[in-house]
Amino acid sequence: MKGKKTVALVAHDNKKPELLDWVRAHIDLMVNYQLYATGTTGTYLQEGTQDVGSLQIRKLLSGPLGGDQQIGAKIAEGEIDFLVFFWDPLEPQPHDPDVKALLRIAVTWDIPFACNRASANFLFASASLADAYERTEPNFTSYLQRSVPKKP
Repeated sequence: MKGKKTVALVAHDNKKPELLDWVRAHIDLMVNYQLYATGTTGTYLQEGTQDVGSLQIRKLLSGPLGGDQQIGAKIAEGEIDFLVFFWDPLEPQPHDPDVKALLRIAVTWDIPFACNRASANFLFASASLADAYERTEPNFTSYLQRSVPKKP
């Protein structure tokens, strides 16, 4: 991770107020990052923080319209360093496969991510957060060179 670190902020509708509360409590910290968000979450956060500071958030598409996949692509391209995704485990989502794919990509590309207030607090309280950190790039050579069965 070089230069200004990048954080993606995502929340399901029922978790947007919780993410907003968390961002407001950490506004002094958030202004030090490049921020990305899915469309609806980004708008919600910008509107909900106007009275405490101006957050510059690059908004992508709404999650169900492809925003989760856009965040995932940016993770795979090395453009996002952290993911904060307050997801709702009790509410089925029409784009559940996209949500699972986003979480899989975060794990695959070895980026730290938080899925609730407690994990976000621990992640952003880390003493090494401000340090330069080079994440280990996964080696997919054997996967890419694997033998795929041919059609019978």
